Amino acid sequence: MLRLENISWKLEDGRGILNDVSLEIPTGKLVVVTGPNGGGKTTLAKVVAGLITPDSGKIYLEDEDITSLDITERAKKGISYAFQQPVRFKGLTVRDLLELAAGEKLNRGHICDLLGKVGLCTNDYIDREVNASLSGGEIKRIEIATVLARNTKLSIFDEPEAGIDLWSFSGLVDVFGELKNKIKGTLLIISHQERILEIADEIVVIADGKVRTKGTAEDILPQLLSGEKAKCCERSC
Repeated sequence: MLRLENISWKLEDGRGILNDVSLEIPTGKLVVVTGPNGGGKTTLAKVVAGLITPDSGKIYLEDEDITSLDITERAKKGISYAFQQPVRFKGLTVRDLLELAAGEKLNRGHICDLLGKVGLCTNDYIDREVNASLSGGEIKRIEIATVLARNTKLSIFDEPEAGIDLWSFSGLVDVFGELKNKIKGTLLIISHQERILEIADEIVVIADGKVRTKGTAEDILPQLLSGEKAKCCERSC
């Protein structure tokens, strides 16, 4: 379980981005953090991953205080982070990247299993360079495969829909839907896309740097959708 206690973080100009956030992320669930742009979603993800150090509060992973650990140390504890815009690596093949993520040589069968989980054909991708020749959807899937190769306790995906076309996005949603039933760890996705919210086990809503509500997708999603409909009606009027 991941537990945040009274996490706060502000910009240099003093503007608070996270304001006394307390939250528990249960083990073995697909949890989606959503909310308006600028509400603190990505900052929260970076705080959990160790890219940002909170000004106050504590972070616990399975009851161990990891607040002072950097991103490398947290990775060793079992936290993976997938960026909004995955990095491309000229000269590295997909096989190279998966083996670096796993920390060991992988046989073809293992690589086939990893790429198959994200909907990619091993023969087409195993020896391809992770460079600009890959589409946004392809590089996203490969990044997810590297996270799976690490087999971590907590995998964080920051707006995985960013920068990809509609067809690729549809495929990614299917991948996440399948993954939540295939892996033992926790998936934490930062997103405001309805289709990703629909496959969540739990939803956390963050706005103005605070947790506004959280609960099962069955309870929270109807509230979010009704709120969006109300906004549309107001704009129409």
